[in-house]
Amino acid sequence: MYVPSESSSPRFALRGLCLSLSLMGFASLALAQEAAPAPAPAASAPRAPAKPATPARPASPAPAEPRQTLEKVEVSGGASDDATRRASSAAKIVIGREEIEKFGDNSLGEVMKRLPGVTTGGRPGRGGEIRMRGMGGGFTQILVNGERMPPGFSLDQLPPEQVERIEIMRAPTAEFGARAIAGTINVVLREAYQRKVNDLRAGLTIERSQVNPNLSWQRNDKLDDAGSSYNLAVNAGQMKHVDDQNGRTVAEDLHGGPTRVLTTSGSGTDERKMLNATGRVQWRLGEGESFALQPFLSLNKGSSSSQQRQSGDRSDGRPLPYDSAQTDGTSEFKMLRLNTQLQKKLDADTRLDLRAGLGRALMDSHTLRQEFAGSVGTRTQEDTVSGHDSNWSLMAKASRQLENEHSLVGGLEAESQTRHQTRVSLQNGLPRPELADFGDNISASVRRFAAYGQDEWSMGPHWSFYAGLRWEGIETKSDAANYAVSNKSSVWTPLLHAVWKPEEKSRNQVRMSLTRSYRSPQLQDLIARPSINSEYPCPADGLCGPNAVQYADRSGNPDLRPEMATGLEVAFERYLVKGGLLSANFFYRHINDLIRTETRLETVSWANVPRWVARPQNIGSAKTFGVELEAKFRLDEFVDEALPINLRSNLSLFSSSVDGIPGPNNRIDSQPKATANIGFDYKLRALPLTLAAGLNWTPGGTLQQTLIQQSVTPTKRVIDASATWAIDRDTQLRLSASNLAPLDYNTSTIITTADNRITTDNLGRSFTVWQLRWEKKL
Repeated sequence: MYVPSESSSPRFALRGLCLSLSLMGFASLALAQEAAPAPAPAASAPRAPAKPATPARPASPAPAEPRQTLEKVEVSGGASDDATRRASSAAKIVIGREEIEKFGDNSLGEVMKRLPGVTTGGRPGRGGEIRMRGMGGGFTQILVNGERMPPGFSLDQLPPEQVERIEIMRAPTAEFGARAIAGTINVVLREAYQRKVNDLRAGLTIERSQVNPNLSWQRNDKLDDAGSSYNLAVNAGQMKHVDDQNGRTVAEDLHGGPTRVLTTSGSGTDERKMLNATGRVQWRLGEGESFALQPFLSLNKGSSSSQQRQSGDRSDGRPLPYDSAQTDGTSEFKMLRLNTQLQKKLDADTRLDLRAGLGRALMDSHTLRQEFAGSVGTRTQEDTVSGHDSNWSLMAKASRQLENEHSLVGGLEAESQTRHQTRVSLQNGLPRPELADFGDNISASVRRFAAYGQDEWSMGPHWSFYAGLRWEGIETKSDAANYAVSNKSSVWTPLLHAVWKPEEKSRNQVRMSLTRSYRSPQLQDLIARPSINSEYPCPADGLCGPNAVQYADRSGNPDLRPEMATGLEVAFERYLVKGGLLSANFFYRHINDLIRTETRLETVSWANVPRWVARPQNIGSAKTFGVELEAKFRLDEFVDEALPINLRSNLSLFSSSVDGIPGPNNRIDSQPKATANIGFDYKLRALPLTLAAGLNWTPGGTLQQTLIQQSVTPTKRVIDASATWAIDRDTQLRLSASNLAPLDYNTSTIITTADNRITTDNLGRSFTVWQLRWEKKL
């Protein structure tokens, strides 16, 4: 394994940062001790009466000062985000509305990329797949209001304006489930009434000269004087991306044969139109009792178009079947979900929480690809996919507070998801022959049942504990023609958390967790129905011939087992006087039955010779560990007479290894070696202007995915900035920019077989995204 020099190694950086955190902690302690005698000048008698000495002044400013104080109380709605984090028995980071709105981001991915230990896939400035600890492939559990969303739904479809808060749980808990090897992100939509709101926001987003409008409206109000209330949030918008599509494939013959080069060039557009609406109606039934209905609607309609030209030689030496291609596609996603919640007090110390949800999602897509040799059409491929998902969920939770500082919670859960999909594939207007045996219709279902219990208790002023146990069983069935699947799995996951404080009112505390977690195989990974690569199609009158390794067919594996992980977390936290904290969190995961897609040469039923097939496999065990450092504070807490600038920074260092794959780059899929953020915001005193800026950095590197395949990712550096001008008390104008000083985003894949080394480079650019938004309180 490659060992970097001492001065640049993560270990050296870790030592330096830990030392910095320690020094900051000692500095804050020293400042707190020095500040202790400060009440004397603050309480000096001459200044206190000097202000009210003029009776005329309070008469005019009086209405303004109480109003500002009331607004702050209403926004907080109770405990602050850091106070909630501090009081939690299990490690939890809470991001509220103020932090979500800081940069005016237009996607949740852009909001979350700044959080400790969180990375996003895709091009800078556009959000992307959200990962904790850099672990891709479904290791992060993503929830909306505590529930999983159906396939086809992405968090980037959910506008930040509809989110009340984001909860990040680094270790699993019994209540939220243990399908969270890397951790859990729970997105909480707008909640019950806290204050009267009637807000309108209109904005324009510009990327590469493409102007995209968006409009959102939110309304919170009371239904009656008994405490019943409602809220409604609606968002509509459009997003259009224009990208260059350039690539280069170099095939080297390892036995001295000719080197073949294939180049591709082209461009593509992708346009989406979105409408999202969420609401909540809550009736108060009594003291501490309520019934709520929460509908959620998501509509997403997209279209895409791309043109591609290619020249050169294929890696196998065969002539190119076409030199240009045109691909056009449309897609539509519709989802409607209704959740209900009943909260009931059985007695003074016992509460019952019942929830039920019912949802349906419709997915339709159509793709037409036309290939040409010169001006002569050589082949057309047309795919039409239509499907729908139906799902329901039931949850019951009982909690009881005991006199001996114990808080007991027990729950039962049931969930079902059913998918029906029809696919029609045509080649030159006729059904594709190689798919005749696989069937066009798929019906599949996933049922999940769970039971859990947990106990939180305090043992004096220094210790608090959490112990939980969860059982979860999953049953997956599919009746796909000739590829039916029946897969059952069940797991027990014990969960232990503890918090230690050196003193009862100490601002320092230490967290510890020992947990079990797991990841169950995805439905598409279990269904063995093949997908034939379109670059090496089958003839109309017979079986398929050979294909190239970089153009492998795909198939599932009905024998996959769930991945099981043992996790350890140790964290130090120091909460500062003026808000903010310093923390260092160490984590470790040991994973058994790791799932990874491997490309192998297989004898298959749809070909008369072996073909390369990419199929998920349980390949063995893996381990990953790292440290997440975080510091957020006001500058004047450490520097006397400094401006009250809010600073936020975090640095995460990751390391992992996968057994059975040679090093030094045999890491967990998609995991970088580090990620870092630094940012600030400051409200000017002389002007009604708030400034914010931030830097997000993720280094690139090489990842050994399988025995024969490597991937190379570039360094991501994203600079964001925003300026918010308060026009009056109810109106403000925000200008923000994401991905200032954009970098090219080039990725590579290297496949090495016994005969060839094939390197495929995908060359891409990223762009600055500008947004101007007008916000009005009606």
